[in-house]
Amino acid sequence: MADAALRLTTLAEELLGAPLPVRVRAWDGSEAGPPGTPTLVVRHRRALRRLLWCPGELGLARGWVAGELDVEGDLYDALDRLAGLLWERPETDAHSGPRGPLAALRDPRLRAAARELISLAGPGLPPAPPREEMRRRRGGLHSLRRDKEAISHHYDVGNDFYELVLGPSMVYSCAYWDERSTLEEAQAAKLDLICRKLALKPGDRLLDVGCGWGSMVLHAAREYGVHAVGVTLSTEQAAYARKRIADAGLTDRVEIRVQDYREVTDGPFDAISSIGMAEHVGSDLYREYATRLHELLVPGGRLLNHQIARRPLKDEEAYEVDEFIDAYVFPDGELAPVGSTVALLEEAGFEVRDVEAIREHYARTLRAWVANLEAHWPAAVRLTSPGRARVWRLYMAASALSFERNRIGVNQVLAVRTPESGASGMRLRSREWLS
Repeated sequence: MADAALRLTTLAEELLGAPLPVRVRAWDGSEAGPPGTPTLVVRHRRALRRLLWCPGELGLARGWVAGELDVEGDLYDALDRLAGLLWERPETDAHSGPRGPLAALRDPRLRAAARELISLAGPGLPPAPPREEMRRRRGGLHSLRRDKEAISHHYDVGNDFYELVLGPSMVYSCAYWDERSTLEEAQAAKLDLICRKLALKPGDRLLDVGCGWGSMVLHAAREYGVHAVGVTLSTEQAAYARKRIADAGLTDRVEIRVQDYREVTDGPFDAISSIGMAEHVGSDLYREYATRLHELLVPGGRLLNHQIARRPLKDEEAYEVDEFIDAYVFPDGELAPVGSTVALLEEAGFEVRDVEAIREHYARTLRAWVANLEAHWPAAVRLTSPGRARVWRLYMAASALSFERNRIGVNQVLAVRTPESGASGMRLRSREWLS
């Protein structure tokens, strides 16, 4: 098994049809590849068996989560270099035809490389996926039960862990930065921007859908004098939010419920905020989501929908859920283009009055979260598990690059349940929140 790194590098370049842009260190201590670049560390041959039994992103992710694959050097640089080979690589090549597993079946040279890879991987059945993966899913897609289990998988992993990553603000969505902001200042600015867009005033009734650890309802009640209801499917989030509200002396004005938005029946509300929650709804149920929120608002009430968006598909492309994110991060989550979101809100009866794209802000937010995680790595591992901490580091770093490279975006959509009279309640120069 001497010089395993050189053999791996040669095989990878044959199978991928391109030079590896990173250095490789194998389990035998050997190294190969361009010097001065990040190093992909293959700690165990088991990682190769994972790739053979599950080619593609999910196999790589399982090796990463299990600690069999690692990166030495700048993780962002490594992911950026590998993106063109792994995540942004077309399925066909103008000169050589189909790539990937199909190519290995048709090309004798690639078949030989695949056999060599099997030899390197060694004998054995496919390794069991790391336990952080969500595999058992009960109920139909986006049923009440299944959605609650999916949310619990992601959020009920310990509030202490989230405090390390998110910081004192405990806001798990895109912050709103200026050049000199700290993370906490940028998150406070985002919450206040939403309050201003919703035109909140004392006595208003606010519903926060997917309220997380209560930061939005707490800010709105304390700074704008509203009465607020926050709903979440996470029992750990709800317990944390209730304590924060009690400590702030706001229990008479803020209520936190473990409840699905589809089960809220005590409308109407003057305003609704949905911040980083709609990604969990699913395309098949999005119209129902929009219609339900429209029904819960008073005529003239406002909705602020803050949501990650993917780019529109080209002709004949099919939307595919990211395997790593679906298995380890946000089970059953889906992204939609912002145009589709706006159209569905309008079909539900809303008048869309403003759309603000804040893509660059999310990239900066994610880099701040990664820095927090890396600065508290031993504690993060102790509070969850090595696999869970590794999931978060990879997910957030890769997501930061996706926002920076304009593969995904994030938008705040302000919509009004405009009454039949047409009096929307908006000023003629409607961006009053900018003043």
